[in-house]
Amino acid sequence: MHIWVDADACPNIIKDVLFKTVMRREIKMTLVANSYLSVPTSPLIDTIQVSAGFDVADDEIARLVQPGDLVITADIPLANAIVDKGATGLNPRGEMYTEENVKGLLRMRNLMEELRSGGMVSGGPAPLGPKDKQDFNNALDRFLTKNA
Repeated sequence: MHIWVDADACPNIIKDVLFKTVMRREIKMTLVANSYLSVPTSPLIDTIQVSAGFDVADDEIARLVQPGDLVITADIPLANAIVDKGATGLNPRGEMYTEENVKGLLRMRNLMEELRSGGMVSGGPAPLGPKDKQDFNNALDRFLTKNA
């Protein structure tokens, strides 16, 4: 099993949880972003810097992910792509993306995007808080306990 991180949009508090977790559990992790990333020096942690562009990091993760891997992302289209390949997604708020829920979440995301572009809905999710960090940590721990 490998952990992939959609690192361009991943909050630093979530990255910190991931760094500690992969070192404690000795699991390989790769962060993918279109900008330079500063990460702890460890043979367990790699980075891939992709060129700038819309969905370039997402496309690279979708290309590299293997069945059984875990992808940390808030991007529902990426979550859909990796679930189709037999992987699991986890967003920074602790919600798992699985075969059972990702298609419905993708439909809801597309609907909300249409409503926002039509001016019917504005805004986005609330900032990440301590409860979100705890929910993420708990979901990550449950997944790794079951699958690693």
